[in-house]
Amino acid sequence: MQSFIITGTDTGIGKTVASAMLTQALGTNYWKPVQSGIEGMVDARVVQKLTALPDDRFLPESYVLSEPLSPHRAAELDRVEIDMNRLIPPASERRLIIEGAGGLMVPITRNNLQINMFKSWDIPLILCARTGLGTINHTLLSIEALWNRQMKIHGLLFIGEENRDNIKTIAEYSGVKVLGRLPLLVELNAANLQQAFSENFKAEDFA
Repeated sequence: MQSFIITGTDTGIGKTVASAMLTQALGTNYWKPVQSGIEGMVDARVVQKLTALPDDRFLPESYVLSEPLSPHRAAELDRVEIDMNRLIPPASERRLIIEGAGGLMVPITRNNLQINMFKSWDIPLILCARTGLGTINHTLLSIEALWNRQMKIHGLLFIGEENRDNIKTIAEYSGVKVLGRLPLLVELNAANLQQAFSENFKAEDFA
């Protein structure tokens, strides 16, 4: 069974909620390699709260940085030197949902972009994208960056209100499989995430 990297066309588009939905629905473990920003809860605890899954389903971050900034800058402010050799997917008895930080081109260090770290792992990516204005440009640019590096794109996961033409246009131009659309949920909890998955996605698409 395949693990997946969950990445996005931008920051703040809903990757963590999508990761929670997939972790719950697919019976995976969850790992966030680099957490930038610790105000409130780190993303692993957010996913745990949303899914009500036990502690052993969440693998510890390699780095937890204080400021909600790009990892390279957050590390500098914390006087931490990120060692790329520590950013290797950990052994896991279940397949993994690996949530990246922000978008593909986020710098992990001054010399390393996140997209190149993902390439070194050779794990298929699920690209999360908004449904609204601007998504065609951002999504096609992200797909092109992945193609240029000959990376595996498992599919597109859209987040937001229904916008059939934007989704259709991106699918037609790229040829990348659309896995489904996660609607905006009024209340975020395990039951609603499970319902959202069952109504908008097919488990076999993630096999």
